[in-house]
Amino acid sequence: MDTPVTGALDGLLVADFSRVLAGPYATMLLADLGADVVKVERPGGGDDTRSWGPPHDADGVATYYLAVNRNKRSIALDLRDPGDLEVARALAARADVLVENFRPGTMDRLGLGYDTLRALNPGLVYCSVTGFGTGKGAGLPGYDLIAQAVGGLMSVTGEPEGPGTKAGVALVDVITGLHAALGVLAALRHRDGTGQGQRVTVSLLSSLLSALTNHASAYAAAGVVPEAMGNRHPSIVPYEVFRAADRPIVIAAGNDRQFRALCGVLERADLADDARFGTNGGRVAHREELVAELNATLGTRGADAWFAALTPAGVPCGPINDLAAAFALAADLGLEPLAGGQVANPIGLDVTPPAYRLDPPELGRDEQWVRGILGK
Repeated sequence: MDTPVTGALDGLLVADFSRVLAGPYATMLLADLGADVVKVERPGGGDDTRSWGPPHDADGVATYYLAVNRNKRSIALDLRDPGDLEVARALAARADVLVENFRPGTMDRLGLGYDTLRALNPGLVYCSVTGFGTGKGAGLPGYDLIAQAVGGLMSVTGEPEGPGTKAGVALVDVITGLHAALGVLAALRHRDGTGQGQRVTVSLLSSLLSALTNHASAYAAAGVVPEAMGNRHPSIVPYEVFRAADRPIVIAAGNDRQFRALCGVLERADLADDARFGTNGGRVAHREELVAELNATLGTRGADAWFAALTPAGVPCGPINDLAAAFALAADLGLEPLAGGQVANPIGLDVTPPAYRLDPPELGRDEQWVRGILGK
């Protein structure tokens, strides 16, 4: 008889006191992997993202809320009410993991701070998500757009002479949510061996600085302050958007072999043999001349035709798709990007795969279930 498949985190109880995006994204990842996540929301309105629309689905629910709240249970608790606060404390005392993103100090004032709960629940993994830490930055508003601005992301995004451009999604929130989930898993692994929980802290600013990778390293190791370059790469050429006959196409030739393959498909052996372009360093130094030559040739055919010709030759490239085309491509490649009308979890596990057990909950939907397990 086959053993029923359970999630990798089956049996874990997560008390989710977070809202909007970074925290809920982290807890949804844990829920997809089998954890039982209880979303604690304020009565009346619930998570702010419940009202962040349009767009809405066919039932009138904001799609922003749907994006990060599947596989969760919801209970509405007024943490200013002594009775509801007692339920929240009981949940925290029972939980394996607690995730919160209140303004620093709020959970302590409510009697839900880490030191208080650790005394009740020594195995608790307590994850705090902040915008800018708990020191001098504690009072700064933890919004993704602010983090993108002050954290340097907007300074390297957009056109060189532009005012700075934000990423098209709340990328810093998502990156911070990933760091939060990874930190929680590491703390749980430590608990497996010691029985002891610990505090996990992540911030939008620190997560962004880490995610800036090569740009951040250029500053840390060489004192270089990078600037916006539009769709160009500071260290690789050709690695940007080019003009095909009908629409743009991206080409990312990251090494000399790929560059020569590109020249072969374009029937531009003269470029491959030009001493100026023989190495990546030379191509970076002579970027403008090379890009002009490539655009002239690429403009003779459509983007799809170039994509079909370049890909078999091992040249990384692709047209700029909208989201509909992107989902269609993923489906065509067998990546199964959708699950029950939602975006699928991207983590593949062959023994304990992500599962989609519960739809994003209506506010307070699971009050009886939560009170039942707590005896409240």
